[in-house]
Amino acid sequence: MLNLVYDRCVLGRPYPNLAPQIDASNGYHGLGDEYPYIAPIRLYYYAQDHNFPINVSYINDTLPKKAFYPVGISWFDFSIDYFALMSNQVRSYLREQRLRVLFYYHEGDNPHHEKARLDDLCHQHNLPTDCYRFISGNTQADVLENFVYFADHELFYWRNGVVWNDRPQIGCEPHSFPRQRDFTFLSRVHKWSRATTAAYLHREGIFNNSYWSYGNVDIGDRYEDNPIQIHEFPGLEEYMQNFLVNGPYRCDDLNPTEHNSHWMFVPEHFNNSYCHLVLETFFDADGSRGCFISEKVFKPIRHGQPFVVFGTPYTLETLRRLGYRTFDQHIDNSYDSVEDNTERFKLCVESVKKIKNQDMHAWYQRCLPDIIYNRERFINSEYKRSRLRQLVKSIL
Repeated sequence: MLNLVYDRCVLGRPYPNLAPQIDASNGYHGLGDEYPYIAPIRLYYYAQDHNFPINVSYINDTLPKKAFYPVGISWFDFSIDYFALMSNQVRSYLREQRLRVLFYYHEGDNPHHEKARLDDLCHQHNLPTDCYRFISGNTQADVLENFVYFADHELFYWRNGVVWNDRPQIGCEPHSFPRQRDFTFLSRVHKWSRATTAAYLHREGIFNNSYWSYGNVDIGDRYEDNPIQIHEFPGLEEYMQNFLVNGPYRCDDLNPTEHNSHWMFVPEHFNNSYCHLVLETFFDADGSRGCFISEKVFKPIRHGQPFVVFGTPYTLETLRRLGYRTFDQHIDNSYDSVEDNTERFKLCVESVKKIKNQDMHAWYQRCLPDIIYNRERFINSEYKRSRLRQLVKSIL
């Protein structure tokens, strides 16, 4: 049982702690987009999805034992004093150890930095540093006191790709018929590591006979923060700049909003190409040496494709710990354990070339048993419930 304590009830349901008041009659859409970037805690919805026991009470009730005050963070802002946003009553309960804050953060930026900030805030407010637990999407959380790693996006994509608004979603079925395209490579948002990857694969001819895209949605990623040392690839910088000038590149008719709607997908991207080249959110997770896995990896798992991941180190190792198979007998996955970003990138590219330079239909047939296993494991709700059981055990 997970005991969650909220400040108030609005329209018959708990209102997200620390969030500004909005008209919630149509849900909480956009709530975390503005200061103080507080969103509903996803854990609450996952418990409902997978019949995990959760108890909700309110701050003026008699508090249950081992109670948590949930705070869902859409984006961790180091300028925000989260404890100052709490009431005197909540901070008093924290000092008395009658309550702990449960920060829930699905992103993968460096948890070492977040811990330093929260511990400093605890000292400022005369609170014990044990007064909170922090759930993070970065695997480095598991090495930090009071922090816990959770593969949030696995359950997030389940409620988008398996069930949406309580309605079962139709996904692509693995099949053994020949496919017309080699790879699927999709990118909506521009980042310099992504531009480097897309331009290099394009220059090497990997995209010939593939579904591929590169969008021009700009989130302000800085050129100097590119974790791949592009100067190690002669001529690539100029090629990349020309590649971007001639973009964006599309392989479907969806608009940018639809591309960002996680329940929408183009079936032929999955059932008519052999392999998915996953361009992850991070290639380097904020210098943390940790792994971050987003829904981008779980899409080919859900829809029946093997994959190569252009992402953080130890992504495949983490997937194995979660119980998935990573096609180690059929894909050169040596890139996964390489922490040097540029060397890992080179090995990712070589792995893709090895796949392309063979009979891809025969290769896919060899991957098919693991594809089916992964898809069935992802869909099965009992595995998600076991994730929640382990998470609650960890934070308790």
